[in-house]
Amino acid sequence: MSGRFTCVGLGPGDPELITLKAARIIGEADVVAYHAGVRKQSHARRIAADLLPVGVLEEELRYPVTTGSTDHPGGYAGAIADFYAASAARLARHLEEGRHVVLLAEGDPLFYGSSMYMHDRLADRFPTEVVPGVPSFSAATASAALPLVRQTDVLTVLPGTLPEPELARRLADTDGAIIMKLGRTFPAVRNALAAAGRLDDAVYVERASHPDERRLPVAEVEAASVPYFSLIVVSGDSRRAGSRPVPAPATQPPPTTQPAPAGEVLVVGLGPGPDRWLTAEVSDALAGVDHVIGYAPYVDRVPQRAGLTRHSSGNTVELDRARHALGLAAAGERVAVVSGGDAGVFGMATAVLEVADEFPQVGVRVLPGVSAVQAVAARAGAPIGGDFAVVSLSDRLKPWAVIEQRLRAIAAADLVLAIYNPASRSRREQVVAAQKLLLEELPADRLVVVGRDVGRAGESLTVTTLGALDADSIDMKCLVLVGSSATSRTAAGQVWTARSVR
Repeated sequence: MSGRFTCVGLGPGDPELITLKAARIIGEADVVAYHAGVRKQSHARRIAADLLPVGVLEEELRYPVTTGSTDHPGGYAGAIADFYAASAARLARHLEEGRHVVLLAEGDPLFYGSSMYMHDRLADRFPTEVVPGVPSFSAATASAALPLVRQTDVLTVLPGTLPEPELARRLADTDGAIIMKLGRTFPAVRNALAAAGRLDDAVYVERASHPDERRLPVAEVEAASVPYFSLIVVSGDSRRAGSRPVPAPATQPPPTTQPAPAGEVLVVGLGPGPDRWLTAEVSDALAGVDHVIGYAPYVDRVPQRAGLTRHSSGNTVELDRARHALGLAAAGERVAVVSGGDAGVFGMATAVLEVADEFPQVGVRVLPGVSAVQAVAARAGAPIGGDFAVVSLSDRLKPWAVIEQRLRAIAAADLVLAIYNPASRSRREQVVAAQKLLLEELPADRLVVVGRDVGRAGESLTVTTLGALDADSIDMKCLVLVGSSATSRTAAGQVWTARSVR
């Protein structure tokens, strides 16, 4: 008969915060296991020391490395993976012999804890239970007497190991926040808090619930003194009206072009994805605004900085988004509305201008960006080197009958056709119908280029023919180019369309 495996949460450090259930199970253990740092005593064992039964077998699982250098061929990740595998094997031997193995975990076992990796390796082989514990951030907020979130506030738990721009973005977009895993990451975390305008809201708590607990504003913390067992609390109360301090201006070089003046909305294209395709003009413009408004994935691409407020929304509220931007500008704010690719190609420029007359005191300026059709065409060669047309297959804003009419007209005119929005998770039939329609007008061997996520991780480019196109493989991340009679391929495989017509 196999033994039982139990992961027991011990809470943040004060033995009095161990739950009654955890204490009982530790007292019933045949084997007590615990992790220990390199050249350090186990904090978990220290917390539970008075609960260990007499004669219990102990398994110390000592890490081979922290985040330092290692000569392991797989680097740090390889060394840790091997350590977890070996540790699980040690515990499995006890379980196979019928012993009850209790693994001690600081805080809660399934919250940034090493016990998760033992659970991953043993839970499908042996009867397993997890006993929750008080997480360290609960002790920290209690100690600091900081209400973390209220009512509909959003709480975000963040590891300090995130890249600084990503950390700043998430801090700006949430109400309350907990930042874990500090130590050597603290300088970058402090910079991110400043960029998000949350530095003055943030409280540093070190060794919460321990006798040597320390608590002070993040702005006053010496970076060299920050241990791993520390965290930062950002209360959601600081986001409430009238309570959040105005962030200091960003410390960065002034933009080289004139920033957006109050009373004007800038509508900008961010390009198809990679930062290197963002134009200098757009980059400078974004450095000079107070607000960025747009569809959430596009807003997420704008780095957070002090003084910037970001407004994200869904993909079907373009006019509401435009009115919001124009209203802010009418109140004297500097505002940018962002789109992917070029804002004037199926982007927000049209939506803003559609409602601009409702705000006659506000000017609108559109700044160009690299469009998706340009990006895909460049990857393929020069398929839009001659005359071409651009059509969206989305029928959300126009009836499908109109799309069909335009597709037939473009085919009859012998133009290269660029297809935006060919499909989505809920809209699969249009691309199939478009292929069928085009095959009625064009030869099956007409060249087709499919670009997916061009410029981003996982980019792919496929050159095929209209007859061989796999419509089921097309999704919203694709842009499709259908060649004209003047489109051909070079010996090296590049696609191009002749500029001359004979």
